[in-house]
Amino acid sequence: MRPEKTFMRFRLILLASLISIVTSLNTGFAQNLLMIRVENPFPETMVALQAAIQAQGYTISRVQRVDVGLTKSGYQTDLYRIVFFGKADEIQKLSLKYPTLVPYLPLKIVIFAEGEDTLILANNMTNLDSFFRKRELRRYFRQWSHDTSRILERVATTAAD
Repeated sequence: MRPEKTFMRFRLILLASLISIVTSLNTGFAQNLLMIRVENPFPETMVALQAAIQAQGYTISRVQRVDVGLTKSGYQTDLYRIVFFGKADEIQKLSLKYPTLVPYLPLKIVIFAEGEDTLILANNMTNLDSFFRKRELRRYFRQWSHDTSRILERVATTAAD
């Protein structure tokens, strides 16, 4: 076989392999996140998000501005916040029993403006099961993931009204 054809075949195989790897990475990344795009301005969506969190039985512990630090670093950003929430007794109990879980608590949802729309993202907490592998924690991870999905659904429904 001529060297040009061998090289072309090698490039084709390499390109196909790279496309396959990138596609699988993107699919895995998407499964790790829960996300919605709302066609409402940031302030209205933030109010809807806080109401949805409370309606799901959680308490908001704080809302952290992220855009200030990014702007000071020279980045152009729209509104960007992290909403921390949870159930105090649950967080306290789990933190004492499983100190390695502390970095993941309280739960977090990121909300940021993108033009006229607002995006809301959260980790799919069921992914923590592969790190902790504790039966007792599995039910929490599933519940948190379910509740976070419900929160996002409520926000999307409120935005559609």
